[in-house]
Amino acid sequence: MLALDDDALPLPPPPRRAPVQMPWSLRLREWALGYLPLLMMALLALATWWLVKNAPSAPGTDTERPVSHVPDYTMNGFTTQRFAPTGALRLEIEGAQLRHYPDTDTFEIDNVRIRALGEDGSLTNATAHRALSDGKGTHVQLLGSAHVVRETSDGREPIEFRGEALQLFTETERVYSNQPVQVVQGRNDIRAAGIDYDHRNRVAQLQGPIKARLDPPARRR
Repeated sequence: MLALDDDALPLPPPPRRAPVQMPWSLRLREWALGYLPLLMMALLALATWWLVKNAPSAPGTDTERPVSHVPDYTMNGFTTQRFAPTGALRLEIEGAQLRHYPDTDTFEIDNVRIRALGEDGSLTNATAHRALSDGKGTHVQLLGSAHVVRETSDGREPIEFRGEALQLFTETERVYSNQPVQVVQGRNDIRAAGIDYDHRNRVAQLQGPIKARLDPPARRR
């Protein structure tokens, strides 16, 4: 049995091994495997962005596309009515054909016939070859052989308006035109270059030149 001597020399350290050099292809493979999850997430995000950008818009979501002036529906041989809150008839419009244009929310009517009742019970009848109306029928442009007959509630003779273009305001009870117009009441016949007639105030503003043939008061019966 050997005795250990305290003064004995320490054992030398084990020799160092030289670091093992991995081939470059193996190092590249290890690097790719380490960053593969990050690369996959980046590719997935890029693919999602591309799909969102190039996906077609759903119908009706493209607000920049202008609406074409094409009717979205038509009605043949129609009749429409509008009533007051009390239930009384205020407006009735008939025609051979109606076309609605969504870009302007207007109606185009062929061979129109209008019957409007005023607040005082007076009746207005209007006809024309064609008409353009807003959605509620409060403003109607009568085009082509336009004829408006305004009945009175006080027993006087009705007032007639004739022209190729008349505008009828059914709520405010006005007749307007900036084109030649003929106004007839009884034997009174007035021709003017335009008119703005307010039935509620019984005021007519005529545009010149004006030609008038008036029945003298003495001859009226």
